[in-house]
Amino acid sequence: MLIRKPTGLTNADITPKNVYFNRRTFLRGLGITTAATVVGERFRSILSPPTTAFAGTKLTTVKSGYTVDEKISSYNDVTHYNNFYEFGSDKADPAKNAQKLRTSPWAVSVEGDVKTPRKFSMDEILKLAPLEERIYRHRCVERWSIVVPWIGYSLGTILKLVEPLPKAKYVAFQSFYDLREMPDSRYTGLDYPYVEGLRLDEAMHPLALLCVGMYGETLPNQDGAPVRLVIPWKYGYKSIKSIVKIRLQSTEPPTTWNRQSSYEYGFYSNVNPNVDHPRWSQATERRLGEIYMHKTLMFNGYADQVASLYAGMDLKKFH
Repeated sequence: MLIRKPTGLTNADITPKNVYFNRRTFLRGLGITTAATVVGERFRSILSPPTTAFAGTKLTTVKSGYTVDEKISSYNDVTHYNNFYEFGSDKADPAKNAQKLRTSPWAVSVEGDVKTPRKFSMDEILKLAPLEERIYRHRCVERWSIVVPWIGYSLGTILKLVEPLPKAKYVAFQSFYDLREMPDSRYTGLDYPYVEGLRLDEAMHPLALLCVGMYGETLPNQDGAPVRLVIPWKYGYKSIKSIVKIRLQSTEPPTTWNRQSSYEYGFYSNVNPNVDHPRWSQATERRLGEIYMHKTLMFNGYADQVASLYAGMDLKKFH
């Protein structure tokens, strides 16, 4: 599969983030940037009032035990090759079109079969638990993959706060949707808003990440700002972006891609090299920025942690 990149740009044209921040620190020490920064910020705020208050903000994180010792994917690749159909079906579309998304103010409603339903503002979400930087593999169904330093904490943190009732067996998720901010969505053939779902035990697994940032900062719009899921043992479309609603319920919820084509996209969608997509093999994958193929790992390499969730299940039938 050919990987499209922005024309006219190579990775060499992009200043690495560590070099950028080190240079800024050096110049700040000389007192060069202060006046220009203040004037620039005031000028921008007059021309364009802030609607993405959290975007690009540096985050303080704690050390996490959830990590893989692999080469981290290029920030430029991860932010310019995306699936976010609300902003267009081409991989380059979200980076161009998602800047229309207003991410402030933002709130996430957690409701349904719970004792104490709540609506959490982004300020509250950012303070619910220490933020961890977790380096996860992320595998997309189209056979490409990335390794990203995601930032957040276990999804179970927020679910425990609302106290699930005994009858709650599943968790349904819904993305933000507004045609005025997402006009390109009308050409993608999907029903919106985008919805996803997990079994409650999957959602409570410590690897399931409620994600608010990556690469040391809050999420760019095209990568799911301001809050998304990252479920590293499942194909990427399960990691729903720009969440506004979480609902606990007794029945299996519909999911966007399963509703679109149940033959191709199952509810579970665990990464499995032994179960092909009807139109291609899932045995191998290509990392963004590389030309050679990797063998796809069962549960994306997280089998030791999550295989017990599916003990006794036919993983071809429940794909």
